[in-house]
Amino acid sequence: MYRAMQWIVRLALGFYFRRIERFHLERVPSTGPVLFTSNHPNSLTDSFVIGTSVPRRVNFVATVQLFRVAPLKWLLTHCGVIPINRVKDDPKAMRTITDTFEACFRVLERGEAIGIFPEGITYDDSQLKEIKSGAARMALELEHRHNGALGLQITPVGLTFSAKEIYRSSALVNFGEPIQVANFLSGYEERRKECIRSLTAEIERRIQVLILHIPELDHRRVVAGVKRLYLDRLVVGRNIMYEPILPGAEELLRTQRIAEAVKQVYRTEPERAAAFAAKLSFYERWVARFKISDQDLVRFSEKRTFAGKNLVWVIVAVLLAPIALYGWLHRLIPFGAVRWAVRRFVETGKRKAQTATVSIAAGIVAFGLFYSACILIFQRLFGWPAALWYGLSLPPASLIAHYYLRELRQGIGTVRNAILLWRAPAAAERLLAMRARLIAEIEAVREGRDVEVKH
Repeated sequence: MYRAMQWIVRLALGFYFRRIERFHLERVPSTGPVLFTSNHPNSLTDSFVIGTSVPRRVNFVATVQLFRVAPLKWLLTHCGVIPINRVKDDPKAMRTITDTFEACFRVLERGEAIGIFPEGITYDDSQLKEIKSGAARMALELEHRHNGALGLQITPVGLTFSAKEIYRSSALVNFGEPIQVANFLSGYEERRKECIRSLTAEIERRIQVLILHIPELDHRRVVAGVKRLYLDRLVVGRNIMYEPILPGAEELLRTQRIAEAVKQVYRTEPERAAAFAAKLSFYERWVARFKISDQDLVRFSEKRTFAGKNLVWVIVAVLLAPIALYGWLHRLIPFGAVRWAVRRFVETGKRKAQTATVSIAAGIVAFGLFYSACILIFQRLFGWPAALWYGLSLPPASLIAHYYLRELRQGIGTVRNAILLWRAPAAAERLLAMRARLIAEIEAVREGRDVEVKH
């Protein structure tokens, strides 16, 4: 059952996400008891992504609310999901946490793996929240029972989603170095709370390193702006990575470097940082006023390349139009069902965190049933060989239809922006000058940091 569901979920994730990258997968212990501890930005999808990324069975701990529907309870139980009762689920039944711990202990004592999200709940905000002590308590208590000889390891996981609520976005699963739980057992009998706090702090620190963690809101805004302006120019230093890495992992490392630089400037030159933030905000307000993107502004400055790319796009659009139409004819009804499910089941205030999970679950049902019905009708009319080829054509045609409509919208927007900028050349030149000054200041800060490091 676990392998069957893993295959189905992996297929569904492949359709929802454009790319899922696994970084440092070699750090995952291949044998022995392992406790995966991860940030929790994307509801149940986080379990799906980790469970299909790790080459071993992972038994996840999930809220008891999921077990209140009999068919779902049967499925989750057979897939190794362990229910836990949180305070928000039922404050009167907190004794069941002991039962959850014992169930986890049995799994780990068999040398298997468990996945847990120590933040407790998922948030729209992707920043790491306070890490609860449950994972550390569980790990230390079990290792203590075995006098430090069980060999339990905690593998931190950092999940990063480019735009988790948007279909065909990307995800990065970043695995950290395992933590040897036995190393935190010293004095456990006399100083349990201190040992738990120490291990909890280490888990939190390890997860923060694996994601983009920026607690300060003003820093986040500056980092986001600098990333839009300068990310492509920033090369990951040789002191960080020696081997080629995947695009998502490289983007994370580059953005972390930007965040470190912003933090340093705010600490050492707060007036300079505040002045840059004001200039960046002024530039972004003007870009928003024109309703253009930074990318379109750059393309406008490269008129020949801009025109050539649009000509190529028009040719491709004409050639792919029949396939896109074919895809949308088969996509419209299940797509509408998924949109309805998102509106119906996503909680208010958790749209970003829950959209992917609801979309994936609804997509498995809606697209599965609709495509099956289409294939059966086609088989009745034309027989099995033709029906087989017809069924194989549906998924790629659906993806082409999605990308066609998305690119069509972007293309229309780009042409509109180009016309707007050509009609207001003085404003365009002013925006480009403002952008150039911002990039020059970023370069100056970067050179200053290089000089400081050398001395």
